[in-house]
Amino acid sequence: MKTLFLLAPALLLVSCAGYQLGGVKPASLARVKTIAVPMFTNTTLHPRAEALATSAVANAIIQDGTYRISRTDDADAVLEGNLLEIKYSAIRGTRLDTLLPEELTNRVTLGWTLRDARNPTKVLASGTSTGSSQLFVSSNLQTARNNALPEALERAGVALVSRIANGY
Repeated sequence: MKTLFLLAPALLLVSCAGYQLGGVKPASLARVKTIAVPMFTNTTLHPRAEALATSAVANAIIQDGTYRISRTDDADAVLEGNLLEIKYSAIRGTRLDTLLPEELTNRVTLGWTLRDARNPTKVLASGTSTGSSQLFVSSNLQTARNNALPEALERAGVALVSRIANGY
């Protein structure tokens, strides 16, 4: 009976043997605590989309909490981004004319590079992140597209931050 009381706490401690407290950052980003996010570039024809993309990524970094946003002078790393593509495709057409869409999806692609702030030639991480959203076609298609773009950029920003904060 006495051995059972001694064995029970030992079994409870073994069950959490693989768990570690602390961050789960990728090994290459272990020393990075602050990131500077300068204005992204825009290779699409959508006006002012670079400001939306930069804000979406900065908000995703703040929400995640793994890194802090900082000025370029004080940062450990600099995140350079480029809005590569905004692509629209039809999800559903009208009942009588299948070529006339009722609902669209927009897919945005962000290309990004995380560079060491002390040595800009050293790339810490890079890749592309995508996000999408859906929109209904209304009488003003341009307004509907503009209203759906921030949500797609927000999802792309969350995917980007997941890559640099968690490694996947």
